[in-house]
Amino acid sequence: MSTALLLVCAMCLDAALGEPDWLWSRVRHPAVMIGKGIGWLDKRLNHGGHKRLKGVSVLILLMLAAFAVGKLLALFGPVVEIVICTILLAQKSLVSHVRDVGSGLRVSLTEGRTMVSRIVSRDTTDMTEAQVARSAIESAAENLSDGVIAPAFWFLVAGLPGLLVYKAVNTADSMIGYRTEKHREFGWASARFDDLLNLIPARLTCVMIVALSRQWRRWPEMVADARRHISPNAGWPEAAMARALNIALAGPRSYDGQARNLAWVNGEARREIGAPEVFRACDMLWKVWGLALGLLSVWVVANLVF
Repeated sequence: MSTALLLVCAMCLDAALGEPDWLWSRVRHPAVMIGKGIGWLDKRLNHGGHKRLKGVSVLILLMLAAFAVGKLLALFGPVVEIVICTILLAQKSLVSHVRDVGSGLRVSLTEGRTMVSRIVSRDTTDMTEAQVARSAIESAAENLSDGVIAPAFWFLVAGLPGLLVYKAVNTADSMIGYRTEKHREFGWASARFDDLLNLIPARLTCVMIVALSRQWRRWPEMVADARRHISPNAGWPEAAMARALNIALAGPRSYDGQARNLAWVNGEARREIGAPEVFRACDMLWKVWGLALGLLSVWVVANLVF
């Protein structure tokens, strides 16, 4: 079976099954196991001098281990490859988490804050309804890229080893990326390499959203917004999503009690938003998934025919 066909099967299984609680309450998720290893290395090595060099060594070790495990698992055949790929894609779970925020906002602002606190790292206690909705939509756009399109991309490019290397680096970035003083040096390599691995997927995600929303004429605005964004990659899908929904995203927010006056994305558009916009973002997540699946299916058929 071709890698593209394996990916089509995995995407369909992920969309149908997601991440069933009955399974992961009994078995450790691969991402959890990767995280345990990163946490152990962080505790053992993130002290004393030469923290950046140690962080580079950790990244290399993680990538080599992930590549070797990927190679080993691939020897067991296409069924195992499909299962692992399915587990490491996050389409259905992403939509579910984002939709929960919209459903929560329909109940009350407090419920919306509770739901959004599960998917974002910023302070949520004093969020307005619009801030809750924006946070959910921004998370949807960013995680569409690094939780769905990027894993699919690296599986397509380098098979199971490529997918596991990506997930190891992405998990390392989320745990030890240079966002705090403790990890500024130790997590530098992981954060920078994660930026590199997401460079193409983030822009692919942006292009697909733009194609579906027919916003090509506003491409220069999106490029400008993406370049002003705090992240070198997240700004691309966010800029596209903001224009697809005709809303403003990003802007001021608070982390650990510290206010940050970040740039707006599509700042001239509507800022007072709520549950309806969150649900529209969920619809766009499925549309992008459908476009990606359709393109892959055409590729598979073309290879079979020609």
